Amino acid sequence: MAYFAAVLARSEDGWDVSETELDSVETLADLTDLARGAAQDDDSVLVFIEQEDAWFAIVRVDGEEDPRIFVSDGAAAARSSYGSVLTDELVDQAGESEFGDLDNLVAELEEEAEAEEQDEAGEGHNGVPVGPLGDAHLLTEFGLATDALLSLSGEGAVPGDALQEIAEALGCGEVLEAVR
Repeated sequence: MAYFAAVLARSEDGWDVSETELDSVETLADLTDLARGAAQDDDSVLVFIEQEDAWFAIVRVDGEEDPRIFVSDGAAAARSSYGSVLTDELVDQAGESEFGDLDNLVAELEEEAEAEEQDEAGEGHNGVPVGPLGDAHLLTEFGLATDALLSLSGEGAVPGDALQEIAEALGCGEVLEAVR
């Protein structure tokens, strides 16, 4: 499955944006380390992840604080290897984890068909809810209201377009477009 990932590091001059590879990312700690490696001092770093217009995620890392995560569609993300790293963490944080090891979750054809049937019924994949999941407030400090982020995640939203709109709200839309 094709992914797009970019690291946005806050600096005195705005945001430095660079495309990144997720090949070495197996855990949330790996993703957090990747973000911290791009940080200037202890400024904020955002990681944008998008999978083939199925879902997007934003991970925010501020210094040594725990990462904050937002996923546009939890059930869709739970069916992918990178997304499951995030949804597993979010469900664990909520204290509702029933899944076991999601790191090995790579949906086979039968599982994908079953997941689509569950999604149509309003249920998520392995109990992960359909729709937005995580901290919808993670960008309010940068001028993107919670309701605006949620509206970009709703039914019919296009994840690639949503990330572009988010980047424009942050003031780095052109730079993100250049690395896509």
